[in-house]
Amino acid sequence: MSVDVKHYVAADLPEIRQHILDIHVEVRHRDFGLTGPFYDVERFDERLTAYSSRPGWTAVLGFEDDEPVGFCFGTTLGADTKWWNNMLTPLSTEVTAEDGRRTVALNEIVVRKPWRGRSVAWQLHEAWLSHRTEQRVTLLVNPLNGDGAVQAVYEAWGYRKIGDQKPFSDSPVFSVMLRSVKQD
Repeated sequence: MSVDVKHYVAADLPEIRQHILDIHVEVRHRDFGLTGPFYDVERFDERLTAYSSRPGWTAVLGFEDDEPVGFCFGTTLGADTKWWNNMLTPLSTEVTAEDGRRTVALNEIVVRKPWRGRSVAWQLHEAWLSHRTEQRVTLLVNPLNGDGAVQAVYEAWGYRKIGDQKPFSDSPVFSVMLRSVKQD
């Protein structure tokens, strides 16, 4: 299945913020039952604001018949990034050295239930990456989501786990994954 994918930059956030927040609540709260302060819409909105304030933030939203079906967004890791600071086992500087052009972080990718299992997440992911100029992309995934099925999807997309981190005091421990932006 193919959806209409639209690209956005930080200046467009006021136009798309409510779609992103509504999808977050529908999927994270209603579908997956994720509760607690870390998953509250207010905290998610704070993270969205923080991410979009960084250089290089972009997003894509997918639409079917003008109805939003999912989104993904992320931002370039700057030379002063704290992305790698919360690793439970520190990584080498060969992995963690950033210059503001090397790595993009996929902060969120979320698809509404009626569109899951139809390659929409893959389409959003690849459309978002198609406009990225960095060498590699990293993401965090809760290894418990779907009893490991979500992490397995990322592995099928070419990501490999390089460690674990707990980025916030009230967040779960996430698997840190990495792959090249352009796949051969």
